[in-house]
Amino acid sequence: MKIGIDRIAFATSNQFVDMAELAHARHEDPNKYLIGIGQKKMAVIPPTQDIVTLAASAAKKVLGPEERDHLGMIMFATESAVDNSKSAAAPLIRLLDLDPHVRVAELKQACYTGTAGLQLAKGQIALHPEQVVLVIAADIARYGLDTPGEPTQGGGAVAMTVRVNPRILALEDDAAVVTKDIMDFWRPFGCDAAFVDGKYSTEVYLDFLADTFAHYQKMNGRTLDDFAALLFHLPFTKLGLKGLRQLIADADPKVGARLAQQFEAAREYGSQVGNLYTGSLYLSLISLLENSTTLRAGDRIGLYSYGSGAEGEFYSGILQPGFAAQFTTKPTGQALASRKQVSVPEYEKLYDAAVHGPAECVLNADDDPADFVFTGVHNHIRQYEHREN
Repeated sequence: MKIGIDRIAFATSNQFVDMAELAHARHEDPNKYLIGIGQKKMAVIPPTQDIVTLAASAAKKVLGPEERDHLGMIMFATESAVDNSKSAAAPLIRLLDLDPHVRVAELKQACYTGTAGLQLAKGQIALHPEQVVLVIAADIARYGLDTPGEPTQGGGAVAMTVRVNPRILALEDDAAVVTKDIMDFWRPFGCDAAFVDGKYSTEVYLDFLADTFAHYQKMNGRTLDDFAALLFHLPFTKLGLKGLRQLIADADPKVGARLAQQFEAAREYGSQVGNLYTGSLYLSLISLLENSTTLRAGDRIGLYSYGSGAEGEFYSGILQPGFAAQFTTKPTGQALASRKQVSVPEYEKLYDAAVHGPAECVLNADDDPADFVFTGVHNHIRQYEHREN
């Protein structure tokens, strides 16, 4: 029985800041951002958007009548939780007008849990093949203004439906996982911004890649030549490039060149959005499917998922017949191209206006064109609105 990703979509805000302009404002060489970390633009998330509204916008794109009728579970992966108890998936029932007879849960293990949600969904469908599972990976990456991590900020949500006989990617069974207690990135209670040991985190990311890929190969004997493309968690796109170079260092030059070409297609959207934490790997998948011109049904895609703290997984999937039909109009590329550029001072103002904690507040969402908006906090309860635009 084939199980995998049937539909996938991305949502972010309608605003971005240009990384060259941000570099000039921070008195840095623009190439430090454009080449050094591989980022062109950064999504700017206004205070009227959070992980719930972003998730709702992405999920709306993948939930048609058939998906709604058979929805059995929602897995919400995030490290930007808006409540210490309630799952961010629960408000989606109301905002998306879903049948309430559905299981929901929120997952946490840094950037890795989009993959955890996908694998849990696969298990659910194996037991209940008549169902559809919605997997959400939504985050807003914040490190603070004028900090070393600032140019790797970003935000957005990826929504995926998982079912039997998927139309995009059938997941294979030989995933390789490694987990260790490592302090390369963490965000203690009460802290809005994360703490990160960037150099150490890069080392762990690459070590876990080597470990999981070696274990994956032991399971099945596959080589790099068995892959049409390799995808990576991309907190910034240069890190994925380092991972690719590590894997292809001793490969046949033709194989390495082919995988490098596919990587450029896969990192295009990440370079325009920034860090998505849990959704980063899956925006890379969307970017590959919209921008590659050489993929064919039956091709094997390798995916490396990483979450600080730390957990890594390498797994693979097979592209299905007709997968390309969902991406011919490049819906994500069109949405990114239609965003509005904001100046660095405007970005800083929006950053400082973000709402944190239970303080009473009312937000004016008149300038936010999204269907779903966060309108403030009343009696310690976050207020959401669904507007039919």
